[in-house]
Amino acid sequence: MGSFGHMMDPASWLGAITSGWDEMGQTAFWVALLKIMWINVLLSGDNAVVIAMACLGLPPRQRLWGMILGAGVAVVLRIVFTVVIAQLMLLPYLKLIGGLALFYIAAKLLVPEEEDESEVEAVEHLWRAVRIVAVADIIMSLDNVIAIAAAAQNNFALILLGLAISIPLIVAGAALIMALLERFPILVWAGAALLGWIVGETIATDPVIQGFLEPRLGAEGFHYIVLFTALFGAILVLVVGGFWRRSKLAARGEKVSAAE
Repeated sequence: MGSFGHMMDPASWLGAITSGWDEMGQTAFWVALLKIMWINVLLSGDNAVVIAMACLGLPPRQRLWGMILGAGVAVVLRIVFTVVIAQLMLLPYLKLIGGLALFYIAAKLLVPEEEDESEVEAVEHLWRAVRIVAVADIIMSLDNVIAIAAAAQNNFALILLGLAISIPLIVAGAALIMALLERFPILVWAGAALLGWIVGETIATDPVIQGFLEPRLGAEGFHYIVLFTALFGAILVLVVGGFWRRSKLAARGEKVSAAE
């Protein structure tokens, strides 16, 4: 049975889910748990930026729920991804597609949301923010889950507990970033540029692109290509997001003028 067939085998999933719980009485288990929590917090700074930016446009009473639900859904998906990501990372064009999706998310975060005119619209905006957080986390967490899987050494109990305990830490970080974004709106643009930088890095390190360029340019030359692509991604997100934002604000102004 190939690696893909093994991943689809229910028995292998059941074995992964039930592994590790009998080791909770050992000191090594708790040391590894702290290691996973630390890795997740260190590598989730950009994820906290996405959570904060996605929830910034929500009404104040919905922001906490947006952060909690967004981080919760993202962590659940990250747990699933941790089980299979080692194989998925090797698939060609995965990072390329993910980078393009993240580019759209980064540019969209610069565009102001419509004012909520009903409770239904408010709820829709809440779930839209949750979806943005979940999708962005999947794309941006490819490196995170590799580090977590390596630290857990196929112990599902460690993965589950480590990521679950990390949720309040990520939410707290997102709340702090959101407070800064409200106080200093220019940081919204800095956050979008950060996501654009990640877009460039993600696309440049796709196995197909890296496999083509690195043998020809060498490790150092390819490193500079990644930096250039990351910088280009940051600038392009700001340009596209800025034009998108301007057109949205212009359309909103015309709508208000027509109503008057």
